[in-house]
Amino acid sequence: MDAVVLDGRGGIALETRPVPAPGPGEVLIAPGATGICGTDLHLIEGTYAAGRYPLVPGHEFAGTIAAVGSDVSALRDGDLVAADPNLSCGECRLCRMDAPNLCERIAALGINLPGSCAAYVLVPARVVVPLSPALDATTGALVEPLSCVLNAVKRAPGWQDAVMVVIGAGCIGLLATTVAIHLGAAEVHVVEPHALRRDRALALGARSAATAATELDLADRVDLVLDASGHPGAIASAIPLLRKRGRFIQMGVAHPEATIPVSPYAIYAKEVTYLGANSCGSSFPAAAEMMVDLADRVRPLVTHTFPLARYADAVAAMRAPDAVKVQVA
Repeated sequence: MDAVVLDGRGGIALETRPVPAPGPGEVLIAPGATGICGTDLHLIEGTYAAGRYPLVPGHEFAGTIAAVGSDVSALRDGDLVAADPNLSCGECRLCRMDAPNLCERIAALGINLPGSCAAYVLVPARVVVPLSPALDATTGALVEPLSCVLNAVKRAPGWQDAVMVVIGAGCIGLLATTVAIHLGAAEVHVVEPHALRRDRALALGARSAATAATELDLADRVDLVLDASGHPGAIASAIPLLRKRGRFIQMGVAHPEATIPVSPYAIYAKEVTYLGANSCGSSFPAAAEMMVDLADRVRPLVTHTFPLARYADAVAAMRAPDAVKVQVA
């Protein structure tokens, strides 16, 4: 089979590899669509600490089951499925705390195990989620980033009736905007430097879209800020928007050495909360269910689709401001 292979030094190759055979508890999936995200860019350059090379990337995917292991009965050949890429142990302290994404022995498809940028990918059946017939591979591959947003909802519940600011209108930020509106947020405002992405946020129902948080007349009025940019300056400028008991959700991946100025007095006086939301948590099945309601709204977020053999072109397309979600299929 054809497979994209990264060397961790910027190299991208298309190689021929044997088709894996599913053993007990495993299924073989033929991916129909795989999304590319910022994590993949770090993996290409070798700046993602968990990467193991040579690596077949691809952790946001959906496809059809091509074969099942001898003891797998709940899944059948031809089923349309997606898969949580995080393979947790289920036994450590963090798994017992319902934080499988932080598992002490975690492995992940497309990160340190072969992923879906190949004709076939081998997946443990326990992380495979059947998809509704109302979905297809394109929308099914958006379940993984949607599950990351739902993990943020779980980390900071209470989005209904909230005044909310989303920083960054890439795929995660636009999905967060969509989820917030779906859950009944009172207002959603978006901060995004690129005009095309601001327009997308407004089309999804955002109340306003500005180039900077300082342009929003929302100081001390915001219940929730969700950062999907990882940009320290944007993060710092949005914190003063929070009202008393406001909450800041950090989803964007900042540089490990980046810092921001924070007023300890403001945290104390306003009792604000700053928390992180990392990856899917245990929200993948809920995301597959919610995607049925959101599919028509979020399908336009897939702006570019390339064949597997043009993976390098797909990566290059991600860098354009008109790109939101790039997939290979």
